[in-house]
Amino acid sequence: MAIRIVEFFGYEPSDPSNTARQFRASETCPFIQDYCTKTLGHGDLRVRSGACTIRQAKDPRPIITCPNRLYANDYRILRDVAEIAFGPRAQIITSADLHLLRHTEVPVVAFGQRWGKELRLPRRRGRGGYFVDWILAHVSSEGEPIDFVALEVQTIDTTGNYRAQRDAYVNGLPFDGYSDGGMNWENVNKRILPQLIYKGHVLRREPLCTKGLFFICPRPVYERLQDRLGGDLLAYPNLQPGTITFLVYDLGRPVPPGNIRELVQVDHFTTTVDQVALAFTAPRNLPPPQVYEQAIRAALWE
Repeated sequence: MAIRIVEFFGYEPSDPSNTARQFRASETCPFIQDYCTKTLGHGDLRVRSGACTIRQAKDPRPIITCPNRLYANDYRILRDVAEIAFGPRAQIITSADLHLLRHTEVPVVAFGQRWGKELRLPRRRGRGGYFVDWILAHVSSEGEPIDFVALEVQTIDTTGNYRAQRDAYVNGLPFDGYSDGGMNWENVNKRILPQLIYKGHVLRREPLCTKGLFFICPRPVYERLQDRLGGDLLAYPNLQPGTITFLVYDLGRPVPPGNIRELVQVDHFTTTVDQVALAFTAPRNLPPPQVYEQAIRAALWE
């Protein structure tokens, strides 16, 4: 497989604008206003990746590969979730802004990385496998929690090496062809779905988590999840304990130099953790029978 970087430190890799050059030179991310958190290499040779979005040689569609890319427009995804869960008048504040509670119609306190406090959850047997990326807590004007929703923000990892492509772009040099890399789609089966099911069950036991878990991801990741689960999960019209709501995003159209492509919500689907767990353990999109036998025969007599 082969990949090519579509967005580099937030901009098209060859964007000649001063803005794009400044982000490349400082190796900072325009979506979190801090240094890029993705790295390449090993040990002391690690460098900041800068790759927000890539595409595969056989598929022209962009694939967002960095979770920070989903925090575009000043963490718009948090506002999207708050509006769905708590209504159009929901207003997100941080734990440092609690003095504003009495002046906020529907206050929602965000707990997550780089946004106020992170929740200190106890570890279970030395592990923290039920941690989520974000908690949005709807609170009263007196600061008492009323209900909350949890958010997981997930993209997909790359495999292989695109260091030469990255170094060329950092130095303002052209790069021909594609890097030797691919997408780690197997993470959908090995890590993403098991964690989603586990955390969904954990949250179902929380009396105040009345609207379940939100899963934020790029369109290609969502399509892989649906493919792995059979593509026929039952939809639920209302948020409730034990639901999982998928909010799916993609890049908008290409933009002129000096601009960042818009992040567009392209799908919104609510089901239950039971539906996901059942589909994961009893998949319906299996290959035809005897595929192993046929492969053995072909290998013996080719």
